[in-house]
Amino acid sequence: MSDAALRTTLEPRIPALAGLRRISLRIGEAAFRRLVKLGWLLILPAVTLPIWIVGTGHGWLPEQILPRPQDVLHTLRDMIASGELAQHAGYSLRRVAFGFAIGATAGLIAGSAMGLSRRVDDYVRPLFTAIAQVPALAWIPLAMLLLGIGEGLKIVVIAKAAFVPVVMNTSAGIANVPKAFVEVGETFRFTPLQMLRHVVLPGSVPPIFTGLRYGLTHAWIALVSVELLASSEGLGYLLVWGRQMFWLDTVLVAMIVIGVIGFASDKVLAVIEARLQRWRIDDVR
Repeated sequence: MSDAALRTTLEPRIPALAGLRRISLRIGEAAFRRLVKLGWLLILPAVTLPIWIVGTGHGWLPEQILPRPQDVLHTLRDMIASGELAQHAGYSLRRVAFGFAIGATAGLIAGSAMGLSRRVDDYVRPLFTAIAQVPALAWIPLAMLLLGIGEGLKIVVIAKAAFVPVVMNTSAGIANVPKAFVEVGETFRFTPLQMLRHVVLPGSVPPIFTGLRYGLTHAWIALVSVELLASSEGLGYLLVWGRQMFWLDTVLVAMIVIGVIGFASDKVLAVIEARLQRWRIDDVR
């Protein structure tokens, strides 16, 4: 085949080959970034696990204080097989789900009102600031007097813990929507409802979801705290029971499960946030 004929045959394919090359490079870069994130995630276990194994093997601490990793795995397997772990995790998950849903919904409503109206913010913020300064744990004695030690107490404490960060981030996010977005809405002569739906709410998605993620983290902290003080079931109760009986393997199992569930729930919110921000262009002001 002559050079001219070969060039005529290959030229139409060059853009397609270049496109495939760019796609493969992007896939490779994305895979590399994921590997880097996974590597950072595994640094702490990679450091602590060998120290744990060596320390228990040489008896640096008594087994009642630091059980062996194989003992923890054995306890985890037994608790999964017996259904005990699923039962306690189910209690905790239901409490977090109800409490977080109530606290986050109330926080979104209050934060939106404060962010959209300066007058509402002036009236509500002093009281909200005073409430926010009192930790969720400090409300437990008063809540016990009013609600007893049943499920209502746990739901209220969890809801309060989630309420505060959601209000703070939602109000700040709505009040600080980039001016460029607002100017676009004004150019198209949006009505107030259209401005809210198409400009304000989409533009405030990042801080709102930051508040939701912080609220979920605080909800888990409040859950464990209230279960430590007033519960006979749940992952927090496992921590107390294991400490009282000097079953440190049970304590570590409960801690691991709490960490895994909290990490997974935060990642779920992060995925939802990323899907809601597909349109967003970085560094728009």
